[in-house]
Amino acid sequence: MLSIVIPTLNAKSGLRSCLDMATQSPIKYELVVADGGSNDGTVELAQNMGCKLVATPKGRGLQLKAGATAAEGDWLLFLHADTQLEASWGEALISFIAQPNAKQKAAYFTFALNDRSADARRVENMVAWRCENMALPYGDQGLLISRELYNAVGGYEAVPLMEDVGLVRRIGPERLVCLPIKAITSAVRFQKGGYILRPLRNIFCLGLYLLGVSPRTIVKFYQ
Repeated sequence: MLSIVIPTLNAKSGLRSCLDMATQSPIKYELVVADGGSNDGTVELAQNMGCKLVATPKGRGLQLKAGATAAEGDWLLFLHADTQLEASWGEALISFIAQPNAKQKAAYFTFALNDRSADARRVENMVAWRCENMALPYGDQGLLISRELYNAVGGYEAVPLMEDVGLVRRIGPERLVCLPIKAITSAVRFQKGGYILRPLRNIFCLGLYLLGVSPRTIVKFYQ
């Protein structure tokens, strides 16, 4: 079974589309929503759509960890609530897990923004470069991983930031596969934070993390 784990915090505006997409899974699935204290109707929407609801303190790392613990599937697909996968994602999923050594690998999707601007294309190109040269996909690209490998590498850490980077670094570049399916993510945070300033802030925070600075310290800069 596939467990689709989605962390939420006041994410109602994008969650329905994400859940609608997830219900197109080609194999038996469950939807697990790990909510960090929403008050905008996110919880009610998740319940109405038949999700398994996990209530946690806010913090994406903590929420992802709790969602994975509550999930029952042999395979885990972690998605952000404002992300949708292209329609052909099910075929790519089946193809990936059918490989003989699939349980010892993890897959992520190709980053895309729902914005037609040149600024959005530049950000997408930067992300593609980071993934190809540093093997560091972020959480908004989704992560498909077997329960076996997830447990073997220690899963997500209950940290306020960089939980996605920490996990993919423990998986290692030799076990990461990029699937040619777009993970289309809302561009709102770039439109609000700036197509230059937000990526610069992200690079700064990543640099601090790679230098060994604690995520609990980095989050102060991030905020």
